[in-house]
Amino acid sequence: MSNKFFGLTLLCLSFTGGWAWMDYRQTLIAPVVKDNPVLIEIVKGDSMTRIAEKLAEQHLQVSSFWFKVIALRKQAAAKLKTGEYEFKPGLTLPEIIGLIAAGKTRQHSITFPEGWSLADILAELNNDPHIEHTLKDLSPDAVRAQLGINESKAEGLFFPDTYFFEKNMSDVSLLKRAYGKMQSVLQEEWPQRAANLPINSPYEALILASIVEKETGAEDERPLIAGVMVRRLQSGMPLQTDPTVIYGMGENYHGNIAEQDLKTPTPYNTYLLKGLPPTPIAMPGREAIHAALHPDTGNSLYFVARGNGTHVFSSTLQDHNHAVEVFQKQKK
Repeated sequence: MSNKFFGLTLLCLSFTGGWAWMDYRQTLIAPVVKDNPVLIEIVKGDSMTRIAEKLAEQHLQVSSFWFKVIALRKQAAAKLKTGEYEFKPGLTLPEIIGLIAAGKTRQHSITFPEGWSLADILAELNNDPHIEHTLKDLSPDAVRAQLGINESKAEGLFFPDTYFFEKNMSDVSLLKRAYGKMQSVLQEEWPQRAANLPINSPYEALILASIVEKETGAEDERPLIAGVMVRRLQSGMPLQTDPTVIYGMGENYHGNIAEQDLKTPTPYNTYLLKGLPPTPIAMPGREAIHAALHPDTGNSLYFVARGNGTHVFSSTLQDHNHAVEVFQKQKK
């Protein structure tokens, strides 16, 4: 009787072992993510059991036992990293464990377009639910202090681009990246500048580039606009550029510049003051920065908008007045 029992036990163990081995082999190769991507978030303190449970909560056929076995065999048990993960269809359990061990977290993105102001950037950051908000309701000066920026204002100091980040990255971290990139671009562009420019520092180049950025969105016009501004600076003429006036008006600007606005003193009223305004007025892109440092070498001193995003350039006031008359009539 005992021999029969022993034989039956061996048979059961053999059967169980064989089944377990086949189940393990299947677990190694079978996709656990089927039709749609799966999103989970691993937080500090999550054990391997809890991670497996989170996968199962997303309707994945994941065994906590095999999760632990595979993680240990891959030497990944101590390397599983916190973060938000997105697993695409077709992934197997070993591949999922590998992604978690490598910290391949889900990447979010935020875009700061050329020509945006600091207020635009802060609003975009505050509206993003994936960002940790530490700067909300702070004044621009307080933001500047948080970032450790030495310039009198933070305006224009962030490079316009698309930035990728993990969930819960702070707004400060993102702005520091954008600030660092702008500094890198200026360091690359400044040494290659044209000779005899009426600007004395990368910061002044940034100010000029911000005006170029706001004056035109046409790529081929940027050097032309920069050329006008440079020649005006060289000859002692006021820049007389509307975007700086608008910036100086702040919340008083409601879509139009009145004649009285051109006569109202602000540090940014380039109709009343000669030279560059004290700070940038927006974020310029690399193309505008390059144009400011490589302006057109023609003789135009004036330009007027055609109304289609481009401008007519003139070298004499008489020609300019004629162009203004022509295009003002078209607007009526």
